[in-house]
Parts: sequence; structure tokens; C-alpha cells
Amino acid sequence: MIMDVTKITTLGGLKKSGYKSLSIKEEIRKNLIQKIKENQPRFSGILGYENTVLRDTETALLSRHNILYLGLRGQAKTKIARQMTELLDEYMPVIKGSEINDDPFHPISKYAVQLIQKEGDSTPIEWLHRSERYGEKLATPDVSVADLIGDIDPIKAANLKLNFSDEEVIHYGIIPRSNRSVFVINELPDLQARIQVSLFNILQEGDIQIRGFKLRMPLDILFVFTANPEDYTNRGSIVTPLKDRIESQILTHYPKDLETALQITEQEANILSEQTKHLKVADVLKRIVEQIAFEARNSEYVDKKSGVSARLPIAALENLVSFAERRVIINKEKESQVWISDLNGIIPAITGKIELVYEGEQEGPYQVALNLLEKAIRSQFIQCFPAPEKQRTPTGKASQAAQQKENPYRKIIQWFDAGNNVDIYADMKDSERVETLYAVDGLYGVAKKYYPQANEQENALLMEFILHGLASYSLISKKTIEGKIQFNDLIGSMMNFGSDDDDV
Repeated sequence: MIMDVTKITTLGGLKKSGYKSLSIKEEIRKNLIQKIKENQPRFSGILGYENTVLRDTETALLSRHNILYLGLRGQAKTKIARQMTELLDEYMPVIKGSEINDDPFHPISKYAVQLIQKEGDSTPIEWLHRSERYGEKLATPDVSVADLIGDIDPIKAANLKLNFSDEEVIHYGIIPRSNRSVFVINELPDLQARIQVSLFNILQEGDIQIRGFKLRMPLDILFVFTANPEDYTNRGSIVTPLKDRIESQILTHYPKDLETALQITEQEANILSEQTKHLKVADVLKRIVEQIAFEARNSEYVDKKSGVSARLPIAALENLVSFAERRVIINKEKESQVWISDLNGIIPAITGKIELVYEGEQEGPYQVALNLLEKAIRSQFIQCFPAPEKQRTPTGKASQAAQQKENPYRKIIQWFDAGNNVDIYADMKDSERVETLYAVDGLYGVAKKYYPQANEQENALLMEFILHGLASYSLISKKTIEGKIQFNDLIGSMMNFGSDDDDV
């Protein structure tokens, strides 16, 4: 029968149990090795990092290193750090009443040392759950040494009638209070250089200095720092001696492929079951949303040093579903689907997630967002249908019949060339939308040709997708007016070429 060590309440009982204390880095190393041997998951919900960041993280932890995660925003740096507590023992013994989680076998505070000298084996202990062994601080310019390390408490000194150099008059900061824990400092470059310098001794020599008084206090902490690349904005940088003391620097990155990005968004997006119960979201829409982030990361209008967070597609997907849900509620429909035109509802999720360069500011965030959406539609359209630009036939090189066979979109374009147009309203009922789409000559035929197994609802979505795809390739025009998307002939509305060869 395995003894429940948490029932032990004294130092003497802990000694009799045979318990052995380890430093936090040794403890994590021990548990990590065990998990690797048993092929157990070490970090959950972290996708796309299996052969890069997570591999390097495990290497650093096995080496008992402090870690710096360097990467753009929205790359799961803090999320990884928070999961390191799962590599700790479930419970850890501490001296009862200790402010800095003193190890009963290796006390370092004056309070704990004196208590053990007085009580001996009767010294009371308590057990700390691993969830409580985590500290985190967001670095901001106003963070002080007192916040992180501590300061002298004059009121305590006066009450106890002690000299300011006495350890007992110190009010400990968040770092000493995180002794024997994982401690994270986010956005390290935002910490003023003089504050970063105060961390030198803690990382290397194991002592702390408060107001000129030096205390030998070998804190037992696994430090994890996160930072954006140092050339991102002019907020600050990591001072070189501090960077030198952090043993492992791990570079994070965005998802390298769309499939991984889709899994991340699906996992993180907060879509309610009541939203999806009567509202279907087709895979193609999820892919377009994800593609927007990829397009933004390569856009000439977006600041690449800032990065485009994975939060963009997450927020965009949530907006997309809610935009469609609002339409369903207005129309009192029992069932519906998210349409391609509903993508206009995600613009607010894009504009707040990108930082623009000068050219982008000139265009304006709204226009840049629309541009990214069009590029995403264009990229995904050719994954589902033939690329329109490859369907052009040189003038006089083929007969009308050959051109008709080669270009599946010719009938659709000719329909618009004849002066017809399509208006899709934001709050349009599904029945009206379907009726409008089926009125376009050739549209149903193209959808059915490439997706013969699609049902009526899926067909209608594909038909709308074709219109948006042709517009993204400038074969028909698309204008977004308040509450309406209008599709027209691109060239014929301005001038009449009168030749079928010029229609495409």
C-alpha cells in the first residue's frame, strides 16, 4: 500500500518517510525522463512544434537550463511555460508559514532556520500542490526591483526593533516568493535595463541584493523568459550579460502549413455548441479564414517585424459564426449555413490584429483587410476549382466550341457581359440567396461538374464561392456596398468589346 505523504505534518515524519528533496530543475528532469520513457504526452494542445520548439524545450529541461523563448506574438510562448508545472511532482513539502516555500531539508530563510533550531523534528510542514508552484510577471516599464526581488519594510523594522540590514525586515518580492517554482517573465525587453541587471546574481550567483544589503539566498527557481525579437519596435532590448546567463534560447514560429493552423484555430476558437447546432460551417470557409493569416504574414502592407498572431484566425472564425448567427436570428430560420459573403463580418477581427507599414496606413486598415480577404479567397479558390487565369485562350487560336470546352467559366462570364448582375445582401434569407444564385447561367453546372456528390445546400455554397473566386481573379467585378455585395460584368460595364475572345 502506497503511503499518502501529504498526511505527514512534521519534519520528523518527513524524515521517517524516506522522502528526498530535489531542486526544481532536477525534479522536472526526473519526471520528464519518466514521461518520455512511457511515451506520455508532455505538452498538450501545442501543435506544429513537435519537431522544433517542443523538442528544444525538452532538451533544455533535461539540461536543467533556464529558457528564453524568442518569437513574434501569438506563438504559444507563455502557454508552453504554464504547462511546465505538469512536469512537477504533484505535491511538495514546505516549512509551514514560510514566505518563500522553504525546503524542510534545506531551509534558506532566517525564519525557517530559526524555526527548525527551535522545534527540531516537530517543525510543522505543509504540502504545496504543483498548480501553486508557478509565478508570472508581465514586464512593463514601471516594474521595480522591489516588485521582483523585494524591499526593506520600515514598519516591520520599527515594530521588531531591528536594524535595516536584518533579513527579517525584508518584504520579499514575487521572485523569492516563487522559490522552488517555475517563474515566467513575459516581454523581457520591456523591463528597464537597470531592472534586468538586478536579475544577474539570482541567475548566476544565487544571492539577492536589496538596498545595498547582500543576502546569500540560493533560490531554487526555473526561470522562463519570453520576448519578441529585439528589433521589433524601439521599446527596449535584453541586456547582453542577462542574455548570456540564460542558458537556452529557443526560437518559436508560426504554423508552417495550413493543416496545422486549422487544427490550432479549431482547438482555440470559442464557438458555442448552440451556434453550430443549427449553423453549418463548411471546411472551405475555415480554410479561407486561416489563409488570411498566411496572406497577412506575406503582405507588403503588414509589418513583418510585428508578426500576425494566431489569434487573428481564431477571432475571425468566432466573428464569422456570430455574423451568420445574427442573420439566422433576424430571418427566424431554423437551419442555415455560413455563406462566403458572411466573410465580410470578420473584417473587425482582422483590422485589430495587424500592424501596418507606411504603405498600409495610406491604404487604410479596412481596405487592407478587404485586400487580404480577397487574396485568401483567390488562394483557396484554385484548391477547389481550375485556376481561371489558366483558362484564357489566345485570340484566333481556337474555335468557339473549343473555347467553350476549355473554359468552364465562359457561360457565367457571358451572362454578366449581357448586362446581368447579382446582389447578395448581408441579411438575405437562404431561400432568396439560393434563388438568386441559380438564376446565373452556367453557375450550377460548374459547381456540379467538380463536386457531383454535393447536396443542394453545399451546391449553393459552391456556386457563391465561384462568384467570389471569379471576382478575385478580376473576371467579373465585385463591389461591397453597405449591407450588400454586388457582382457585375467587369469590362462590359465600361466598354463593349463585342468579341467573345475578350470576355475572359
